This record gives sequence, C-alpha cells and structure tokens, in this order.
Amino acid sequence: MRIPAGSSAGAAVPALDVEGPADLDSAAAQGLAAIVARGGERLSQRMGSIEQHLRQVSAQAGAPLGAHARATIAAGGKRLRPLLVVLAAESAGGPPGAPAGESALVRAAGAVELVHSATLVHDDVIDGAQLRRGRPTVAEVAGRDVAVATGDLLFSRAFAELARNDDVLQLRALSDASSSLAAGELLQREDAYAAEVPVKRYMLRCELKTAALFEAACRLGALVAVEGSATLADALGAFARRIGLAFQLLDDVLDVSGPVERTGKPRGTDLLDGTVTLPLILARQRDARLAMEDLSRLRGAQEAEALCDRIAATGALQDSRKHAFEIVAQAKQALPESLPGGRSALLELVADAVVERFS
Repeated sequence: MRIPAGSSAGAAVPALDVEGPADLDSAAAQGLAAIVARGGERLSQRMGSIEQHLRQVSAQAGAPLGAHARATIAAGGKRLRPLLVVLAAESAGGPPGAPAGESALVRAAGAVELVHSATLVHDDVIDGAQLRRGRPTVAEVAGRDVAVATGDLLFSRAFAELARNDDVLQLRALSDASSSLAAGELLQREDAYAAEVPVKRYMLRCELKTAALFEAACRLGALVAVEGSATLADALGAFARRIGLAFQLLDDVLDVSGPVERTGKPRGTDLLDGTVTLPLILARQRDARLAMEDLSRLRGAQEAEALCDRIAATGALQDSRKHAFEIVAQAKQALPESLPGGRSALLELVADAVVERFS
C-alpha cells in the first residue's frame, strides 16, 4: 500500500535545559548539540539568548500561574523549534541591525516555543495525562482548571512577545499555525476510538497538529530577516513542514514500540486515549482480528501493551518508520543549495537529529 504524504508545500548547548525522555533521546540531543557547535559562536549565543528570554517571560507572569509556566518551560526539550527559527533567519541573510534585529529574532523564537509549551499543557488536560517527559503534569499537580489557565497564559505571552516585533506577517504566521493546532486537536477528538480512519485523514491531522508549527518556525525566521524573499520563506517552510510531519509519524511509532524508559510513559498510552495512529491503521489492514478491535474496551496498561505487540507483529511499525524516513529525505532534497554559511548542511543535520530519536 502506498501511504499518501499529505500536502507538504505550504525544528551540548550549556545554556539549554535538559529534557526528560519523552521529547528527544540522548542520540538526538547530541545531534542538536553538534548542530549548534558546528553553527559557530553566534548560533550558540543566540540559542542562549532565547533560553534567557524564556526564563524572563515566565518570571514576569506572576503567581500562581507563573510558577507552573516556569516549570513547563524549564522541562522543555532541546528547543528544536526555536533552533529552526534561528537557522531560517540566518539562511535568509538576517537578522539585520543589532541589537534590534537580534531582539526581534529572540522574541520570534521564544514565541514559537511558548506556543509549543502551551499545547503540551492543554494536551495533558485533554488526555488526562499524569506524566509529561517523566515528570508530573501541571494538571496532575495543580488540577485541570489551573492547567488550562497555565496553557492560556503561555499562549497569550507568546503573542504579546511577538507583537513587539510590529510585523503583521509574523503574527499571521503564528496565528495560522495556532489555528491549525486547534483544528488538529479537534480532528483527533472526532476520530477518537474510531474503527476506521483513512490514512489521508490521519496525515492531515499530523500536518495540522504538529507540522504547522514547524513550518511557522521557519517562516518566522525568514520574516525576521528582511532580506529574505517570499520564495525562500516558502522553501524553508515546506522543509520544516515535512520534518514536523515525520516527527509526528515517528512519535506515534514510539508510542507503540516504547519502551517506557525511553518515552517516559507506558506503551500504548495513545491507544488507551483512543488515538488512532498510523501503526494501528496499517495493522488493521493486515490483521482481520485487529480490524475488529475496539479501543474503547481497552482496560489498563497490560491490555494496551498486548495490543502494541499485536500491532508490531504485522510489520506496521517498520512501514510507518520507512514512510517517515522517506518524508525526511524529501525535505532534505527540497532545501535550496545556495543558503549562506553552510546553513543547508545545518538544516539537514536537524532533519537527521529528528530521525536519530527513532533509529
């Protein structure tokens, strides 16, 4: 069966916090650290400035939500999306005019990470998750209402920071991505526990829920660099969208393959939540008994793990990985060859770091 790719037209820095196992594992983390090191002192300084800015923004939030916002940001990953913002800006010839241009870049990168953090908090509320990256979620610690308010705070701070750049195109890029995130979450809720979900619909959900913010990261970087052309912004955005799509496909594979030591959550957590992912879709096509499996009847981690074993036995995990790797290869091939300062190579390394997590 040929899997549709969806529409792909139109992610050791000492200053960075170390994330738990559910975002990027050690191999991928090392890959991202190598990218920053290879990018030179300026790239390292910019990533450090973004980290400092995120701490300042959360510190300004005030009690009591500020404490939960700070904890959420501090538990964040290796800042893959902010790194895409910076590399896109550098690829487009910017940012111009220090220190104003540098400040605009930091705000744009920080805004993307704040939106990402907000979605994690809200996802945990919707899913009833107790752990995020091996740590108790805001909802688990402080309750559902506080978690919703914390996510709302992070969203509002993202747009408040980006508005300081005084560029309606930047606001539109992040707003469009945020709308896609919401649409993707609604689509996932509509498909919860469904007996049949077409692959094309699943891919659309991945593009909305994950890939759109990756794309916005590169578009924002190109917009901060005023020398960047619309054509280059489109090309970088298409690259990042493919990377985000592959990231989500591989993340869904990891939910089935585990192990908990690597993911920070039991195998089959998404299945218990009723989330129909590509491995299950493919497995249902190959195993008549799996096609009759009702996710709503799953009870507990033991039954979910047994279902994961049955899915893996069909070969669906290998085919899902293969398709994700093909999307990453397409993303790398689509990059312009003429980007300055070896930025094409750095962006290719970002793509490789995403894949490393799942290899």
